[in-house]
Amino acid sequence: MFRGHDLHADLKDMDWIELYTFGITGRRFSPQQISVLHALWTYTSYPDPRLWNNRVAALAGSARSTGALGIAAAIAVSEASIYGWQPEIAAADFLVRAYNRTQAGEALQVVLTQELQQHRRILGYGRPVATLQVDERIPAILAHMGREQIEQGPYLQLAFDIERGLLQMGRQLPINYAAVVVAIPLDMGLSPRECYLFLQPSFMAGMPPCYMEASERPEGATFPLRCTQLCYEGPGRRRWQQE
Repeated sequence: MFRGHDLHADLKDMDWIELYTFGITGRRFSPQQISVLHALWTYTSYPDPRLWNNRVAALAGSARSTGALGIAAAIAVSEASIYGWQPEIAAADFLVRAYNRTQAGEALQVVLTQELQQHRRILGYGRPVATLQVDERIPAILAHMGREQIEQGPYLQLAFDIERGLLQMGRQLPINYAAVVVAIPLDMGLSPRECYLFLQPSFMAGMPPCYMEASERPEGATFPLRCTQLCYEGPGRRRWQQE
């Protein structure tokens, strides 16, 4: 039984993400909504071992650890404070609070000013390493929503209003994927906590390629760094003597 339903009879036609979201929320979603939820994961699945969480998977493969340990560790470090799920859950929390306050009649600029005074930043805006002014994942997911005829809901609209509000305040903080990736599920009725649980596997597809690639190299060969590659400008070599 799965949430009161026979897994092999009532839910036999569900795909994995549909079943996963049903387990979290107890709700069914339309095929179009499920397609967008799929895309939210797909568009952030970079198989790049330079990313902090994928690096853990790669190092596990290089150390000849098991795939389960490597992927589990990579998922665990995805809950980072600058990247990953901590900013996403904080972005979801702020969107809900900002939406409730603006619906109650407060001006968005007042909400933003108070949030910045209290926390000094608004997660979901700006990028720690910004190579592009526009997060490349955002146009992709918006285009996918258009193909599925999913309208932008109030939380997603608010997320873009916040970006414009920050710009009017002189803050060059373009919206990033963290705000969008939670606004869309919020518009589908998920709570911030449900968004957090839904997003936990979202980076996972990029991890096994990093593990496999590293495991196919000689053991310990991933991310080697020769001493001659270091440019050291500190104190010279010193001799230590016992007193």
